[in-house]
Amino acid sequence: MSLKATIAAEIAARGPMPFERFMELSLYHPEGFFGGSKLRSEKAGDFLTSPEVSPLFGRTLARFVATERARIGEPFQVVEVGAGSGSLLRPLLEEVRAPAVAVDVSPAARASLAASLPDVEISETIPDRVRGVVIANELLDNLPMALAQRVGGAWRERWVGLEGDDLVFVDAPVRPAVAGWLEQHAAEVGDGGWVEVQLAAGEWVRDVLGRMQSGSLLIIDYGGTSEDLLPRRGDGTLRTYQSHHLGPHPLDFPGETDITADVEFSAIAAAARDAGAEVELVRQDDFLAGLGLREHLSELRAAELEAAREGDHDRRLRLRTVKTEIETLLHPRGLGGFMVLVAKRP
Repeated sequence: MSLKATIAAEIAARGPMPFERFMELSLYHPEGFFGGSKLRSEKAGDFLTSPEVSPLFGRTLARFVATERARIGEPFQVVEVGAGSGSLLRPLLEEVRAPAVAVDVSPAARASLAASLPDVEISETIPDRVRGVVIANELLDNLPMALAQRVGGAWRERWVGLEGDDLVFVDAPVRPAVAGWLEQHAAEVGDGGWVEVQLAAGEWVRDVLGRMQSGSLLIIDYGGTSEDLLPRRGDGTLRTYQSHHLGPHPLDFPGETDITADVEFSAIAAAARDAGAEVELVRQDDFLAGLGLREHLSELRAAELEAAREGDHDRRLRLRTVKTEIETLLHPRGLGGFMVLVAKRP
């Protein structure tokens, strides 16, 4: 039975399902996008994240990890959640030797991690207690979300139902928890606007910080504050990716596409503060620049000019490649425009 047929059977038996249930099945069912045998976060997969662009992403984050280690002392560990291919953790651990745990729900990712990081603990779940740094790079955008629309000045949810053999959006009353989130984080959205209600992301943040004895949670993702996202609410930010390109409608091919939306960082920051953490929110380009990456870029530009003057063509090309990778990480209208949230515990 296909995943679409599985979803249709559940709807036929129980009635329309909330969108977060559809998203959970589409992404994390054994036949789902992350549940199968294909590794998604690599050049041959469906999307690339900053660590795949350059190992300097992980090496630069190692400076943040080292600072946190100096702040809280030993024992200390690094936990990456949604570790994928290991492209972030591997260069980070080359700079900062520390006990580490690579967490991923994908069987394909865990197999890849076990092969490439033999000295790292591989797990499907976050440790019960953490003292150190937890990193989540492009994770929260894939956590299941409810879907709501402003209609006639009131909120209505959009659930998933059946129309013949097709999966379709159907109208549903807004649930109390969804209504509370919308009132707090989406109150100014105009009529017709769509909002992805990220209750699970907030619960995830509170859970991780509840496990943290001391240290920090580092979240990196695309999105913005409530104010940043308001202009994008007309059509919403829900979308799919497939083979590095924007994909089809989210309901068309469950399990075959990545389903994602911009992360609502005002809600995430509120959840972290509710958990007792000190919160800082900055853009990725500013965060990486604060860790010295822009200075490294200046050094590379100078070295490239020197190689050109000396006629060392091969060295010049190598330096230019690294320089281009860093420029990609820092580009304000690309990866540099991602948001970085740091939630610290004493």
